[in-house]
Amino acid sequence: MTEIRIAGRPVGPGHPPYVIAELSANHNGSLYQALRIIDAAIEAGADAVKIQTYHPDTITLESDAPDFRITEGLWAGRTLYDLYEWAHTPWGWHEALFAHAAERGITLFSSPFDPTAVDLLASLGAPAYKIASFEIVDLSLIRYVAAKGRPMILSTGMADLAEIAEAVDAARSGGCLELALLHCVSGYPAPASDYNLSTLRDMADRFKVPIGLSDHTQDNVTAIASIALGASIIEKHLTLDRDGGGPDDSFSLEPAQFAALCRDARTAWRAIGRVDYDRKPSEAANVVFRRSIYAVRDIAKGTRITSAHVRSIRPGHGLAPRQFDVVIGACAKRDITRGEAMQWDMIERQA
Repeated sequence: MTEIRIAGRPVGPGHPPYVIAELSANHNGSLYQALRIIDAAIEAGADAVKIQTYHPDTITLESDAPDFRITEGLWAGRTLYDLYEWAHTPWGWHEALFAHAAERGITLFSSPFDPTAVDLLASLGAPAYKIASFEIVDLSLIRYVAAKGRPMILSTGMADLAEIAEAVDAARSGGCLELALLHCVSGYPAPASDYNLSTLRDMADRFKVPIGLSDHTQDNVTAIASIALGASIIEKHLTLDRDGGGPDDSFSLEPAQFAALCRDARTAWRAIGRVDYDRKPSEAANVVFRRSIYAVRDIAKGTRITSAHVRSIRPGHGLAPRQFDVVIGACAKRDITRGEAMQWDMIERQA
């Protein structure tokens, strides 16, 4: 499979990178802010916005037991239930979010975290589904999504090669015909040194699907570099304010940074281009400044030309430097003035 289509947009090698703005929890409990983030994604040049569809009760248990407490990292001190209560996108917002995105002309889809979320998204006409890194081991969920007959993007954070292969097999056996994989490091934020972007090419070779990057670094360098290694999809969190205090704000891009990501990812893709040894349009005017063979002193008619008479210099109006050895030893057919560009009709080559 060389490409997939999301809402009619081809995604894969040979197409500009598909840039996804991850809204995640950056709405900070406000539908108005969620709508503003969609608008910001459009203004920045994103191809799509992605949300997350779960309720705390569908993803964990309300429990204060040690297993359910977060002890390290960005959300240390909370229980899982508290975190997901804080971070989730209320299901009652979904219709408004999909309607707003449709009205503004941008694709919106989501990561479902259980079958009821999948069904909700299907009822809203979601054009694609994303399986989050933490859910890549939930093969029954992957098969359930696959049966919906829409493109699926699998994020691979924390998964080893065997787990990725199992997830791909589950998607395909479940009926998914359009599948893409995102290389991901599930650190929040993640250091660029953990990304090992060479994995992208190996992933593409092994699984024969479009590949991309789910990027949790705090700048755009890793994402732009991934384009050179074949990434066709870039997913990055978008917030209105990195200091907004929400669950994901601190490792998200603000609108100006996200606009730079969209611009630079597409510039990188255009720069990679194709194998092409032809002269480029931007070079045409400079061809004249290459070297060619010129007379560097006056040469009388009949003179046998030596290296004292001609040199390879700029500009490029004369015979090419590769003809130098042919010119040396030839006879001048006419008087040649210092500074004239040497041409074939000026000389008579000796047998």
